[in-house]
Amino acid sequence: MYRLLFLQFLRSRAVLSSLVLIVVLGAISIGIGHQFLSQKSAAIDQVESYQKGHIERNVSLHNDDLGLLLYYVRFAFVNAPTRLAGLSIGQSDINPNVQRLTILNLEAQKYDADLVNPMNLQSGNLDLSFVLIYLFPLLIIVFTFNLLSEETETGTWRLVSVQTPSKLKYLLTKLSVRVILIYAVLGILLMVAKFLLSIPLDVNFMMVTILSFLYMAFWFALCFFVINFKKNSGFNALLLLSIWLVLLILLPAGMNAYLTNKYPVPEALSTMISQRDGYHTKWDTDKRETLQKFYDHYPQFQEFGYPTEGFNWIWYYAMQQMGDDDSANDTKALRKKMTEREITSKQLSAFLPNMHLQLAFNELAGTSLDQHLNFLGATGDFHEELRLFFYPSIFKGLSGDSVDWKRFAPEYFNQKINHGGLGMLFPLLLASILMFILCAVVAKKL
Repeated sequence: MYRLLFLQFLRSRAVLSSLVLIVVLGAISIGIGHQFLSQKSAAIDQVESYQKGHIERNVSLHNDDLGLLLYYVRFAFVNAPTRLAGLSIGQSDINPNVQRLTILNLEAQKYDADLVNPMNLQSGNLDLSFVLIYLFPLLIIVFTFNLLSEETETGTWRLVSVQTPSKLKYLLTKLSVRVILIYAVLGILLMVAKFLLSIPLDVNFMMVTILSFLYMAFWFALCFFVINFKKNSGFNALLLLSIWLVLLILLPAGMNAYLTNKYPVPEALSTMISQRDGYHTKWDTDKRETLQKFYDHYPQFQEFGYPTEGFNWIWYYAMQQMGDDDSANDTKALRKKMTEREITSKQLSAFLPNMHLQLAFNELAGTSLDQHLNFLGATGDFHEELRLFFYPSIFKGLSGDSVDWKRFAPEYFNQKINHGGLGMLFPLLLASILMFILCAVVAKKL
């Protein structure tokens, strides 16, 4: 029977066209992921050679004055994307992976982003996570909406009822044909992605695979639940598409609006204003007052005194530090609000399989908002280390020859990826089990 059911199902041109389309879209999404990783990798590869040449060029121009030299020199801090980022680009399409910093005001540099065509940002990237989350459910709906209604509308259901010992078993056999085809396509796309993107066969990739299979199981159970109401094909298709629209479009949009209203971030603007005022107003402020605030922050440098006559680098870098200090409260508030948004979105997404899957993919790929915030935090630590290293030499009036510039190669952020374990699987597993229980209850009517 299986062979006949497969042949009958695959004989439809619509089925073959749908399978070809999803495979093509999946291949395109993997290609986009490969292009994304290649661009990021090329940019990171260029950073090391660029930084070396950049430092050498500025040392040759401003070697006599270390304070002036460090006004220009930038140091790279790199957040190298994981290979899984090619499957789920997440926040990486809008947030830079490389921070190039001077030792001046940090807040003025930390949120600098790459130049990207806004039209591309608006349309987003067609990564494999988009295909899995949005398009595969549509394919499942197309394959299953008329699983039962087709039999009743063509008049063959009565014959099936007479000839088969179990109508439910017959329907489940038909459904299994669709399940096998969908899982086969999903498995092929994941294997192609694994080899083309050079994804290691580790816990994170296995978690992505398990989550994907659970997500498909949820949609198959949902579709089987709907078709068991024995409505016509048009009603089934309309209801399932409405559910798809609500789950994948309306509820996420509503959740985003809720989070935006509950956790507004006026600190994003106030941080920028505070750091600019904190620096620029110091030109007209008493120098001794500025230096005193600087020494309150760094008491270890108080030995350099209070030079107030004319221009000097101690006062200038103290002004730069005041920009960060004056915006510190707004910066902390902004970080807290963004963290609260992320935590709340994870809590709410536990009730929406599609949102949970997207956030889980981003978490496993290292492209989530939470991981970007961690990168920004590490950027601040990196910047502080540079300041503490260079300030004594600047304040002593040393030249560029006093520094071993070869030691300043680009540094890399040590990104810690949490695979989540059972806690990450639980919401999807629970949703699938609940749908299977509902299916079992409704299927008793058969």
